[in-house]
Amino acid sequence: MGRELFIVSRDRADLYRYLTQTFAGAENVEIIWDRRAGDRRIQAAGVSAERRRAERRARRTVEADLKAVGYAFLALD
Repeated sequence: MGRELFIVSRDRADLYRYLTQTFAGAENVEIIWDRRAGDRRIQAAGVSAERRRAERRARRTVEADLKAVGYAFLALD
């Protein structure tokens, strides 16, 4: 059975509590807080604004889901 991951928005403590209670007995389900806290890159003097070619976050829907419904669900291998 594959692992399942719920990422819960930081401002949805009620939803985090509900999900942890609902899936308390499920060994393959993990519920975590969204740990991202904005852009961690600091622009230094004389360094170009953006050197990366693409966003490294693999799934853009995660951010959209967090904003829209307060959580994102991922099915892992």
